[in-house]
Amino acid sequence: MLKKITFILLISLLTTNLALQAQTSKRLVNNWEFVKGDLGGAWEAVRPVKAGNPEELPFWQKVSLPHCFNAKDAVDPDVNYYQGPGWYRTNIEVENPYKQGRTVLHFEGAGQKTVVYIYNIKVAEHIGGYDEWTADITDAVAEFKKNPVYQAQFKGKIPVVIRCDNSRDLEMIPSSLSDFNVYGGIYRYLNLVYNPQVSVDKLFAKASIAETGGYGKLTVSARLNNLSETKNAQVKIYIKDPNGLSIADFTKDIKTFKGDSLLWDWSLRAPKLWSTDLPQQYTVTMDIIADGQKSTISQKVGFRKFEFVKKGPFMLNGKRLLLRGTHRHEDHAGVGAAMTEEMIVTEMKMMKEMGVNFIRLGHYQQSRIVLDLCDSLGILVWEEIPWCRGGLGGATYQAQAKRMLTNMIEQHYNHPSIMIWGLGNENDWPGDFTTFDQEKIRTFMKELNILSHQLDPSRSTAIRRCDFCRDIVDVYSPSIWAGWYRGDYTEYKDVSLAEFNKSDRFLHVEWGGDSHARRHSENPDNALSKIKKGGGADERAGDASLYGGAARVSKDGDWSESYIANLIDWHLKEQETMPWLSGTAYWPFKDFSTPIRPENPVPYVNQKGVIERDFTKKEAFYIFQSYWTNTPMVHLYGHSWPVRWGEEGEEKMVKVYSNCDEAELFVNGKSFGVRKRDSQNFPAAGLRWQVPMNKGKYTFKVVAKKGKVTVTDEITQEYQTEKWGKPAKMTLNKIEEKDGIATLEVKMFDDKGVLCLDAINLVSFNLIGDGELIRDQGTSTGSAKVQLYNGRAIIRMKTNNAKSVVSVQSKGIPTVFLNQ
Repeated sequence: MLKKITFILLISLLTTNLALQAQTSKRLVNNWEFVKGDLGGAWEAVRPVKAGNPEELPFWQKVSLPHCFNAKDAVDPDVNYYQGPGWYRTNIEVENPYKQGRTVLHFEGAGQKTVVYIYNIKVAEHIGGYDEWTADITDAVAEFKKNPVYQAQFKGKIPVVIRCDNSRDLEMIPSSLSDFNVYGGIYRYLNLVYNPQVSVDKLFAKASIAETGGYGKLTVSARLNNLSETKNAQVKIYIKDPNGLSIADFTKDIKTFKGDSLLWDWSLRAPKLWSTDLPQQYTVTMDIIADGQKSTISQKVGFRKFEFVKKGPFMLNGKRLLLRGTHRHEDHAGVGAAMTEEMIVTEMKMMKEMGVNFIRLGHYQQSRIVLDLCDSLGILVWEEIPWCRGGLGGATYQAQAKRMLTNMIEQHYNHPSIMIWGLGNENDWPGDFTTFDQEKIRTFMKELNILSHQLDPSRSTAIRRCDFCRDIVDVYSPSIWAGWYRGDYTEYKDVSLAEFNKSDRFLHVEWGGDSHARRHSENPDNALSKIKKGGGADERAGDASLYGGAARVSKDGDWSESYIANLIDWHLKEQETMPWLSGTAYWPFKDFSTPIRPENPVPYVNQKGVIERDFTKKEAFYIFQSYWTNTPMVHLYGHSWPVRWGEEGEEKMVKVYSNCDEAELFVNGKSFGVRKRDSQNFPAAGLRWQVPMNKGKYTFKVVAKKGKVTVTDEITQEYQTEKWGKPAKMTLNKIEEKDGIATLEVKMFDDKGVLCLDAINLVSFNLIGDGELIRDQGTSTGSAKVQLYNGRAIIRMKTNNAKSVVSVQSKGIPTVFLNQ
């Protein structure tokens, strides 16, 4: 049965007139201070300091939680991101309402090694940046309250001191070779929790569907905390249907509190099913009453049945479902990993808006908020542990991996959205250790696979890109990057079929390519002429480098949104004609920071997302929407492409992405005809027009119809016919100011003043004065260093109602200045 873990899962609590209110929880968000670097010990964070004492550490800064060490430096183009210790401190009120109850700090995630102190007394430590855990502070608080001097010094509050550390450690997962930052800090919510003497540690609610008869079965087990000598308790379980109606209840007296207790087996006829289109959930609430105190836990469950058909597609509730997926890293502009609940909700809703029904959470256990949203939005999940690259460490390393797998499964067991537990990623990638032993990796992978199935027999296991372990897990995903790291995107279907034939159960996660937001091209597929076909489409050692090796689009392409639009468009139209395909997941949904890509157009950012780190949509977002959604939509390609170029009178392709049946294009008010949508008519599913263009301004409008519904879109572009030479000079101008934020734009020209529309020079922004550049966001408009997109780049600044001088530098080009 499920193994013992040491965290407490808390949900909103019920009130009662019969006993004390259930266990209570409060987020500790405000009134924190943080210091980046190490202290001599917890005492330095709490010792009394007299006014003007030069021994006081002067660098504490006020912060709120969640908070990440690397909110800015992860994408600072001039430094390596910080990996080391950092300290947090606050003073909290602790008044547990339960007689002989316990008070705990519940961490939803903190990176990567964490130690907790009450005053200078160490009460807990944890290794692992992504699983939940608790620190019981009851005894330390009681001891602290006995000292009247301490009580006076802290005015009755309790000093909490926390040390987090994300230093490099080869005997920890994930590896620092991973293509993402190993963040530090209390970057998920931290809760103060009061528990009664007898409380619910974990509720395991397994909802299943019988093979015949249409019955649903709900098995409820629980793990209880009995912190007193209580011999008897009463358990009450209540079930509500997806409409909130009470449909069943159960009462049981219990006398044993050890291990996991099976409390109730319950069946219902024709349960309402959870699906990606209609994610119906039942609510299971459990009360445990002992010694006049009550503990309550409430969980959502869903009845659904899934199957990866052997040598076939994916089935949900007996019907084929093409998994239309993406990936998520816990990463955002300005905050790093410390995304608020509001940010997470925005991101997940955007995924659903794009048409996603599946997500792989890369490459670690993620916030409970994410999983709750997947449940309620109808997004199936592959969640995995952070065994990612580097090889295999020793006993400490392996124990951490098993512990994190156990915690992930037990902490997210009840989520109906989860169908796959991921055991690893790119475990064929050596580097952290002097030896790389495939057999030892296979042995450990088998151990993880067995452990996963012991903890949860109802779900599948999977890994990505480790061919010598593909036979161990239930579902395998090979490396297929057609048209990016290897091959041509037109080879995608053939390469995928070849890989499908090698595995019993095939699911393709990670495909796509980088695009520098706002960069567009008139001839985006040029690099494909250099690519050797038939050589495979996997990613190999060195392929991610921008130098050396065989020709590949990732090195030799233009990194334009135009190219990625074609690549995505081709993949999506092919996926509609692959009846054996279980599904795919595009890598990733949002650009994210990475320490191993300093020379990207936005330094230290993996730019494969369909949105930027600040939620700005790229053109690719709408291509997915056109294939994956039903609500009528239409989008003219080129909203972030202000100037096109070519010969006088040259015909240019105007593309429209839509899920409507037909669309009509108007150019400067004149109709260019109606096109019917055909998903197999590449590109743009046939919604494209050849428009002869001359120098000047063009307004494009599209009117699309789906049944009786009409939707429209419109853009304005300039058309440039002047040919440009070598970049020679720049201009810097303010193009907008609103609410104290000025938008600045640099443009590159040749020596005759012609805008260089293919210029990709790296430019650097600097400021002297009392304003502030909005930099280190990891976006195309929020980086102090950035490659130009079509001869221009944008940055924003806070004016602070003061004077500043902004400069822009680029190698070999005279520096320009702007007085602001």
